[in-house]
Amino acid sequence: MTAELRPTRPDRLELGEGVRYANGRLVLVDLLAGRLLSAPDDPAAPVHTLAELPFPLGAVAPVAGRPGHWIAAAGTGICLLAPDGSVDWLACPESRGMRMNDATAGPDGRFWAGSMSYDADSDAGSLYRVDHDGTVHRVLEGITVPNGPAFTPDGRHLYLADSARGLVRRYPVDHATGTLGTPEPFVTVDDGSPDGMVVDAEGAVWIAVWGSGTVRRHLPDGGLDRVLRLPARQPAGVCLQGDVLHITSARLGLDRPGPYDGALFATRVAVPGAPAAPYRPSPTAGVPV
Repeated sequence: MTAELRPTRPDRLELGEGVRYANGRLVLVDLLAGRLLSAPDDPAAPVHTLAELPFPLGAVAPVAGRPGHWIAAAGTGICLLAPDGSVDWLACPESRGMRMNDATAGPDGRFWAGSMSYDADSDAGSLYRVDHDGTVHRVLEGITVPNGPAFTPDGRHLYLADSARGLVRRYPVDHATGTLGTPEPFVTVDDGSPDGMVVDAEGAVWIAVWGSGTVRRHLPDGGLDRVLRLPARQPAGVCLQGDVLHITSARLGLDRPGPYDGALFATRVAVPGAPAAPYRPSPTAGVPV
C-alpha cells in the first residue's frame, strides 16, 4: 500500500478515459465531449486539444507509418482521424442509443474496440476487431460495459473487463487470425468496477477500479500485488510511459465532485511497460489516408 496520490495538472475532465503513451506523446480523451487531448511533457502543464469531434470518442491508437493519424473508437463505429481533425469511417456497426467505449491496438497491429448502450443496458455491448485490411468484425456479444482491452506483451492473451459485472476475463488470441479462444476468469471485483487496464513487462495487469478510488496491480495468476489510492472516486484509465503509470479519472455522475475528481495522476512504479502499439494497415489495404 502506498500513500494517496495527488494530481499535478490543473485539468478536471468529465470522463477522462483512453490514456495512451504513443509516438512520444501522452494522449487521452474526454469521452462524451469527443475531445482527443495531449498532455505536455511538463507534468504541471494543462492538457491541450488535438481534435474535437461531434460524437463520443472512446479511445485511439496511432496508425503505423502515418504520423499524426489515429484509428479511433468513436460514435457508433471505427474511424480514422487525420491531423486536421477530418474523419474517414471504416464502419458504423452500432445503432442509435449505442456508443463506442474503450479500445486499443494489439502487438500484432490489429485494433480492438468495445461498444455499449448509453444506458448501460445489460448485454447490449460488443467487442470489435479491425484487421490489417481495414475490415471490421464483431467478435464478441453480450457484454454490458466493455473496458480494457489490454494485451500481454507477446500478444497471446487479451484481457477484457465487463465493468457492470465486476469481471475481467482473459482470452487466448490466435496470432495468425486474431481469433479469440475460450476465456477464463481473471479477476472479480466486488467493491467497484474494473475499468481501464494496462499490462506491464512482467505480465502483471494494472486495473483502474471505478468507484473505489484505487488502481490495482494483479499478477498473471490474478493475485493482488499492489494498491494505489487516489483522492478521486472514479479512476477510469491507465497506461505506462516506461516506469511512469498515468491514471485518468472522471467527474461524471457525481452529485458533489471533490477537488480531484476528474484529475490526471502519475506515479513511478517498479516495473515498466511498453508504449501503446499502433494499428498496422496492410500496404494494399483500402484504408483511406
